[in-house]
Amino acid sequence: MSGRGHAGTPARARDVAELVGASPGTEFELSFDGRPIRALPGQSIAAALWTAGILSWRTTRVNGNPRGAFCGIGSCFDCLATVNGRPNQRACLLPARPGDTITPQKGDGHGELLR
Repeated sequence: MSGRGHAGTPARARDVAELVGASPGTEFELSFDGRPIRALPGQSIAAALWTAGILSWRTTRVNGNPRGAFCGIGSCFDCLATVNGRPNQRACLLPARPGDTITPQKGDGHGELLR
């Protein structure tokens, strides 16, 4: 952030946690497609994926188009992921937990499961 603060002093950059008065807990690790990523307590899995620069973690059933979080409130189901072996989990609603394993979901998410 650039510009001037009070009395003409240079403004300093502030992070989001400082702006909202939050004091985040200790980071922890989970994995996405075998890749370790970091999360903070209270983050959803979608937020942890976004923070890691991952914007798409599912493909559609019909055309295989990429999808990620769209609505962010669990209504659109675009954010479905396989979490700890369970397909069709809404990543935008599911809190990230230490050691969670997230894998990209293809189609209906049952392709890897025995039917």
